[in-house]
Amino acid sequence: MIEKRISIGNIDPIDFYGINNSKFDILKEYFPKLKIIARGDEIIIQGEEKEIELLTAKITTLLEHYHRYNMLTIANLKRIITEDNLVEDLEDPESVILFGNSGKAIRARTTNQRRLVELSKTNDLLFATGPAGSGKTYTAIALAVKALRNKEIRRIILSRPAVEAGESLGFLPGDMKEKVDPYLQPLYDALLDMIPAKKLEDYLASEVIQIAPLAYMRGRTLNDAFVILDEAQNTTKNQLKMFLTRMGISAKFVVTGDMSQIDLPRKSDSGLIHAFNLLDKIKGIAFVEFDASDIVRHRLVKEIVKAYENNENK
Repeated sequence: MIEKRISIGNIDPIDFYGINNSKFDILKEYFPKLKIIARGDEIIIQGEEKEIELLTAKITTLLEHYHRYNMLTIANLKRIITEDNLVEDLEDPESVILFGNSGKAIRARTTNQRRLVELSKTNDLLFATGPAGSGKTYTAIALAVKALRNKEIRRIILSRPAVEAGESLGFLPGDMKEKVDPYLQPLYDALLDMIPAKKLEDYLASEVIQIAPLAYMRGRTLNDAFVILDEAQNTTKNQLKMFLTRMGISAKFVVTGDMSQIDLPRKSDSGLIHAFNLLDKIKGIAFVEFDASDIVRHRLVKEIVKAYENNENK
């Protein structure tokens, strides 16, 4: 175990640590393996060298941010702590997809998120795969909302297969909406970051934005729409073929999924795996493979994903 001391210089400790150490406590929460103590203008860190190096880099970035903007919000603190594979200059306006609620900038924060944004400009069908928390679905929804605001499309359609961890819809209580809503909640959550709640309610009521299980796509032709199929690893080959052939005039489709979280009886049944092998040579279709470096949730999520990947490789 080693010890390191970092000075915050002439910054007011209350500004940097937060009232009642609220910001400092968040910092400690993200680095549970380390002993972190704040004493005046000095932060004392004890623990393993690798963890200390990571925390030192984060504190340096936090200090740079404070000196640049003369403030450090909790939101910015969490963003800096959790995001490793950021686009070089996060304040670069080119990384902004759109501005969400309260002027919040929705950005392409990692290399692969930015790649998805760029490929969407020249391809009408995109596949984005990768681990939970890598931002593939969130980025796709941001692109859809932007297209709606710019009147490039007339509606947004978001869908998911209602297959989760082997649970059958028939055994869940309530009508069809009540049965499928839990599966679609992550899509609602993303939309609420980008569209005011009342406006979203109006969009849903008028079907400008539609959120529906995959089964509701059968027989439709989707024109002038931005269509996202999430959790596509849980579609069968026939289901994904059915979905892809719904594409109409002036439509853009994005298919997202995580190959490591297939809940079908056999991994080989996944339509997403089949499509990757079948469609990769077709012009106008692009593939983006996210990885653990794109994860922008709690830093432990990245470690968890790596642990599972290492176990599978063994």
